[in-house]
Amino acid sequence: MTINCKGNLIDLSKPKVMGILNVTPDSFFDGGKHNSNDLALEKTEQMLNEGANFIDIGAYSSRPGATHISEEEEINRLSVLREITKRFPEVLVSIDTFRSNVARFAVENGACIVNDISAGNLDKEMFATVADLQVPYIAMHMQGNPETMQHNPTYTEQGVTVQVVKELSKVVSDLNILGVNDIILDPGFGFGKTVEDNYQLLRELDHLNILNCPILVGISRKSMINKVLKINQKESLNGTTALHMKALENGASILRVHDVKEATQAIQLHAAYHGEFN
Repeated sequence: MTINCKGNLIDLSKPKVMGILNVTPDSFFDGGKHNSNDLALEKTEQMLNEGANFIDIGAYSSRPGATHISEEEEINRLSVLREITKRFPEVLVSIDTFRSNVARFAVENGACIVNDISAGNLDKEMFATVADLQVPYIAMHMQGNPETMQHNPTYTEQGVTVQVVKELSKVVSDLNILGVNDIILDPGFGFGKTVEDNYQLLRELDHLNILNCPILVGISRKSMINKVLKINQKESLNGTTALHMKALENGASILRVHDVKEATQAIQLHAAYHGEFN
């Protein structure tokens, strides 16, 4: 499987790493750590040196209970984007936003992928905008919205995986009709799911293969780890790596992570386990 980023075909048959760069004051793990241009550039350089294939920039925190900000404020926080693409001209930047106007601003200023936590449900112009921009699109499944998604999430008796596949199938179909074919699917761990739902999705991750799209997994330092191990986010790197190995085994094409070096090592060891050595 390949996606076209800035005219370059990126082969996703071998797993890739997407490093998280939150330029927000209130993201669940790293809020406030990179919300100045100098800090964001420093973190970007570190992640690229550690092996990140993509940098995913987010200026709107989607953690439960996060403060809602305006579209203008989200765009203002993305002033660092120009600096990043100027300093690192080969970087492949993904913009983490559910707003079509923010997506357009980011792509016009150097981003080459749109990463939408709502799969178009929070902005009805998003699909048409991505079709116009002709960039790869990451569609994530979310039940509800960031303010309500963890208020007693429930699924049909068929289970969470069946519903996620069904809803993402419609997303893929709608995007294909508009001429968007570079689609990456994210089952949305922690977005309107219980801990049990998250582990069922991870066990059944390969069910998404029926949609014939690369799969992105975002489980880095999330509560599905912390609640089971009864630890905090700072202590959750080992648990994250353990689950990354299961995600890779079950078909993940991209790991979206806070800790790039460790994710890159997990991919290398997974490859070695299957007899593939660099």
